[in-house]
Amino acid sequence: MNEAKRKSVCVKLVALLALSLLTFSLHALEISNRYRSPRNPERRVRRSTSLIVLHTTEAPERSSLNKLSERGEAHYCVTESGRIYAIVDRDREAYHAGRSMWNAKEDVDNCSIGIECVGYHDKPMGIVQLKAIASLVKELKKMYRIDDSSVVCHSHVAYGAPNKWQKRRHRGRKRCGMLFATQTVRKILELSSKPRRDPDTRAGRLAVGDPYLNRVLYGNLDTMAAHYHTPRSGAALAARNDGGKALPAKLSAPKVAATSSSGGAKKKNAAIVAAAQPEPKSEKDLKARGYILKGVVSKGRTASSVAGARWNSPSTYYVLRGKLTKGNMVNPAKIEVGTAIWMK
Repeated sequence: MNEAKRKSVCVKLVALLALSLLTFSLHALEISNRYRSPRNPERRVRRSTSLIVLHTTEAPERSSLNKLSERGEAHYCVTESGRIYAIVDRDREAYHAGRSMWNAKEDVDNCSIGIECVGYHDKPMGIVQLKAIASLVKELKKMYRIDDSSVVCHSHVAYGAPNKWQKRRHRGRKRCGMLFATQTVRKILELSSKPRRDPDTRAGRLAVGDPYLNRVLYGNLDTMAAHYHTPRSGAALAARNDGGKALPAKLSAPKVAATSSSGGAKKKNAAIVAAAQPEPKSEKDLKARGYILKGVVSKGRTASSVAGARWNSPSTYYVLRGKLTKGNMVNPAKIEVGTAIWMK
């Protein structure tokens, strides 16, 4: 064997050794292959990996895992109990991002790792689950040399095609994974930075289609701040267990600050009572809480023309056949004629 071949063999051996060490590191997280996708053999190997994209399943655990496995729609799935499942081999493409763009590069699937997390974009996750996500992200960052600001949520990269509500391609097609953009959750995930602005809306490639989402992603709106707290001592976040299921550390009930104005105290008390109320389940509940019927969607009257800029606000409710849907959960492409819109 000549010197050139010997060097080549040595380089390959070193690379294989490094890969095996990294693989062992991930295996130390006790990753299960139970839901490994049958789509693996048909998925091509990615040429590069520059992003980690965090998703929320918006569905329960079992149905989410079955769907992800059947369709090969993620590399990993992290459950509420902190269990990590491998779905698509991490060096292959998983079809998780859909119509997507980041920094002018379309089809984010071919340059990213997709992690689905059982839960919902607007509801807090348990500390056990978040810590498992943090551990997985930490290992993948090391493996692919990805910085904290390149750990994004699906909402960062997804975009929508022009439609009757948006004349241009626009950011805001999904709010999937939105909580992972909040400062509170990123701190728990041990991510010290996040994207400061949207490179594609700033360059004019996309329009801002969801101002509320834009505030969460890049503004100062932290939708998770009230659900977690970090003790002043700097100790780890506390979490309580209920039936073996980890729940987020909740703030104690807010106290009404002393005030010389009884009116101010009454307003604060009213806000606390409102926050403690369960979600309305009928139009009767909406009426009881001061909502009014703003209008009904028809062929000549769209949701945005009825509700204006607040059409996708969480305080706006869509009612069809007795089912209530919050504005921040509604799919604009699926709002049917006859849908009633309730607002305050």
